[in-house]
Amino acid sequence: MNLAEIPLFSMLKGRMGYLSERQKVIAENVANADTAKFVPNDLKPYSFDAKMQAQQMAQAGSASTMAATQAGHMAPKNERKGLGSQFKTMRSPDSEVTLNGNAVVLEDEMIKMTEARMNYDAAISFYQKSMSLLRMAARRPGG
Repeated sequence: MNLAEIPLFSMLKGRMGYLSERQKVIAENVANADTAKFVPNDLKPYSFDAKMQAQQMAQAGSASTMAATQAGHMAPKNERKGLGSQFKTMRSPDSEVTLNGNAVVLEDEMIKMTEARMNYDAAISFYQKSMSLLRMAARRPGG
């Protein structure tokens, strides 16, 4: 069985992908801390409910879904793989703006980075514990 078919692992993979993309966006904000008129970005919050609904709709196989009848067919936009296009960024201007119009507050960005890192570590820990439970369940008794 493929781990991606297990909803728990699928959601954890999505969460880790979201947190990786968020770290990239925050790093871009920090890199542009001296750029004139730069407004920091952030990702829209990750929602397990939205992911569950999307997965249920995908499993239901709605009538509006396009089918690839040959191996050379391109997948529809909503079914293409790749984490970069999966998450949407939003502008997150702060109350502090420098004289050159830059709105990046390094302290806030570092707090966001730390929060994203802690959430990523928690997701990895949960993933590892779930894998160890699967391994334990797959072992033969007394072995």
